[in-house]
Amino acid sequence: MSPKETGERRNITDNRKARHDYHIEDTYEAGLVLTGTEVKSLRLGRANIRDAHAEMRGGELFLVGLHISPYEQGNRFNHEPMRPRKLLLHRREIRRLASQVAERGYTLVPLRLYWSRGRAKAELALARGKRQYDKREDLKQRDVEREIARATRQRDRDR
Repeated sequence: MSPKETGERRNITDNRKARHDYHIEDTYEAGLVLTGTEVKSLRLGRANIRDAHAEMRGGELFLVGLHISPYEQGNRFNHEPMRPRKLLLHRREIRRLASQVAERGYTLVPLRLYWSRGRAKAELALARGKRQYDKREDLKQRDVEREIARATRQRDRDR
């Protein structure tokens, strides 16, 4: 059986910067409306979601700032790399997200792009921006955990 048939999720790209810059409150899975050359380019892993975010336009959600490189074998009908791409969610999910973004000051940030049953999906996070001191605390905590793990491994080796 192929990964497409089993429903396995294969990563296309991750947004590691998002977890550093934002407090993640909740996550959602959204489909993407893509053209043929965009799909072919994504299959080659040529996407960058580092500066991307989702925004409301006319009652619909769009992923803005997602860069999908042009397909090399594409012809004159190749896609625009930075065009806004429509996100597919249920209407009530869109309304809920729109109200939280408007009222509470959240941001919709893509955490990763992946394949699910042959379809491109985006994992969106309802997130709140971190302050500079929060980022420093996270870095300190990560360093402490790394030191503890290193000391534990060294102690186990010495036994």
